[in-house]
Amino acid sequence: WKMYLGRPETDMARCVAIGVLGNALGSHSKESLPVLEACLALRRRYWSHDEQNILIAQANVASCLGHLGRRDEALVVEREVYARHIALLGVSHETTILSGTRLSSGLGEVGLWDEEKSLLRRLLPMARRLLGPNHEKTLGIEQNLAAALMNHPKHAREDLLEAETILQDVVQR
Repeated sequence: WKMYLGRPETDMARCVAIGVLGNALGSHSKESLPVLEACLALRRRYWSHDEQNILIAQANVASCLGHLGRRDEALVVEREVYARHIALLGVSHETTILSGTRLSSGLGEVGLWDEEKSLLRRLLPMARRLLGPNHEKTLGIEQNLAAALMNHPKHAREDLLEAETILQDVVQR
């Protein structure tokens, strides 16, 4: 990291090094957040045309905020990232589906279970079509949907039966 410190702000290698440092500090989120925010600011300032890398930097900031327990702030960023992925790549793109999966986790963490279930129900058919029914990401979405059905504090018996059916299907594959 230190070897890139003397480079100008506009040097992409310096920006990448800042991002790597921020991610490496991930287990120390308090130290990681300002570094990840600096990386995001640099990308926005000097590489505003590279929206994919800006979205990656934003997702890293959201993840860090979540680890710090700042889940409401993280959710705002996750929503923005997902919306930009839809606008850039469309709803049926693997990156958009993965971004939606991260958003669904954030929704569940703040207790927005109905919205979490709704999003997972929209993502699942796209994942099956795009990735295939046996792809690990598709199976993960199915497991997340089953968990969302079970974890909702006002789940109905039908929700539990649906969750059981989903999990049995996942285990059989």
